[in-house]
Amino acid sequence: MTALGLGIVGLGMALPPHARALADLRDQIHVVAAWSPSAERRQAAAAAYALPEAASLDALLADPAVEAILVLTPPHVHAELAERAFAAGKHVLVEKPLDVSLERAAAMVAQAAAAGSILGVVLQHRYREATRTLQAMLRAGELGTIQAASCTVPWWRDQAYYDAPGRGTRARDGGGVLMTQAIHALDVFRALTGGVARVAASARTTALHRMECEDHVAATMTLTGGGIASLVASTATFPGYPEEIRLIGTRGVATLSGGALHIAGLDGQSFELAVAAPSGGGAEPMAFSHEAHRALLLDFAQAVRAHRNPLVDGVEALRTQRLIEAILAAAASGAWQDVPPD
Repeated sequence: MTALGLGIVGLGMALPPHARALADLRDQIHVVAAWSPSAERRQAAAAAYALPEAASLDALLADPAVEAILVLTPPHVHAELAERAFAAGKHVLVEKPLDVSLERAAAMVAQAAAAGSILGVVLQHRYREATRTLQAMLRAGELGTIQAASCTVPWWRDQAYYDAPGRGTRARDGGGVLMTQAIHALDVFRALTGGVARVAASARTTALHRMECEDHVAATMTLTGGGIASLVASTATFPGYPEEIRLIGTRGVATLSGGALHIAGLDGQSFELAVAAPSGGGAEPMAFSHEAHRALLLDFAQAVRAHRNPLVDGVEALRTQRLIEAILAAAASGAWQDVPPD
């Protein structure tokens, strides 16, 4: 495969795992240039990761050697940057969520299709070995029919985390714990269970944080397949614990915990897949291996070359964002909400 020419826009907190993954993939992906409105961040990225600096965003988008753009900016400018990239004939891989606005997120998906461009989204937990192993087992019917499920994200973020400008706000981040942290687990949960049909929820900002949006959410869900499910998502659970997804099937129970998988079969058989590296999340946002990012970036590059959709494309990410918005709407209204279909 000819190496994919990549431009990077945004050089903040999200950069390190991508940079480490791209260093591993230098034969498959060539970083042509990187840009940030901050000269300090451009210089730091060049020093830390030897990323070539773009003269400007316009220059990066106009460079014919750049085939795709990796967008690592805060979410509130994702749609604007993606639109410019599509107009310049580029493919786009964007950090989660698609955008802070569900309407603009849907427009991104439509624009990619109209431009004939590939749109991928960084929801890397789908690329974990444990997730993909469980997905294959479910497809093979090894757990039987899912009867019930749960998703728990008992994480911790201190006040200093939320004191950063814009963090935990609707305007910049699109929300609190659901859109910024639990989106990863909810994306995996939705993919494994086949989706959510209806939801009832409560959301709060606890006394542990000063922030605009929610830091603790509890929800009851009806799966599209008829099963029942629950969600608890929090960044107010000190000291922070691994996220967990549990599926109860007619043939056994599967538990995903912080990147590890355990299967307990009703026939007495069990299966264990341990995690070899830290999965992060519990209390340290960046304390995780870059292995899943590497798999995601490689899949995106191969998708561009084959002109196919990556595992987590815009449509898949939009489904997860619709679920999050339905949970927030249910919490705001105090009534059950239907999760909009495609």
